Amino acid sequence: MNVDLAGKNVLVTGASRGIGAAIARGMAAAGARVAVHFRRERDAALALARQIGGGAESFGADLASSEDCQRLWESVLQRFGRIDVLVNNAGIALSSALEQESAQWLQEWDQTLAVNLRASALLCRSAIGHFRQTGGGRIINISSRAAFRGDQPEYLAYAASKGGLVALTRSIARYFGKSGIVAFGVAPGFTRTEMAQAFFDQYGPDYGTNDIALTRLTEPDDIAPMVVFLASGLADHATGSTIDLNAASYVR
Repeated sequence: MNVDLAGKNVLVTGASRGIGAAIARGMAAAGARVAVHFRRERDAALALARQIGGGAESFGADLASSEDCQRLWESVLQRFGRIDVLVNNAGIALSSALEQESAQWLQEWDQTLAVNLRASALLCRSAIGHFRQTGGGRIINISSRAAFRGDQPEYLAYAASKGGLVALTRSIARYFGKSGIVAFGVAPGFTRTEMAQAFFDQYGPDYGTNDIALTRLTEPDDIAPMVVFLASGLADHATGSTIDLNAASYVR
């Protein structure tokens, strides 16, 4: 089986580190030109774009801002001329204790939903409009096992945002397929990233490994091949599906 993305342009959000960086490397290795989105890690994004080559470029945007989401899409489209695949990978996980002051709790909920769900929705909306004009395209949304099994009380907003992302993906798949648009979800469990480190710091180093069926914690490079495969067109009849990559820590 040959996964060939030559001639395809791919936008990966949150691509300066972790799962996003692994996805960007995988897409480029398959021949795609990659737009490497970052929020703060400009140097890391520039270095990654240089490393993977193939015309890759870095693009900065704060996805908590709806205006930045629109500017990101327009900037990539202006530079690349066309986008074939959107990967909504960027996300945040804020620990929000139920006991904390209400205004702070609400602010953290709003920020989590803005980055994890609203930004993805805005970029999906732009992608749908563009794909309708160009004959189709692929959307891959990175959710979480938390969308299905729930999460700790401090991460209610995270779980809720990822559940919303699953519903968004299914809706796009169901109602835009006739326009050549397919949409998939990928739901990792604990993955060895900087973002996951906050969970380990809070709950202990064994938190991510105690309930998995395999002998090692999932790495970003364990996630990327599935995303590249879904981008290839070889799995389009799985549109609407969410693929679990959680080392059997949650089995549906």
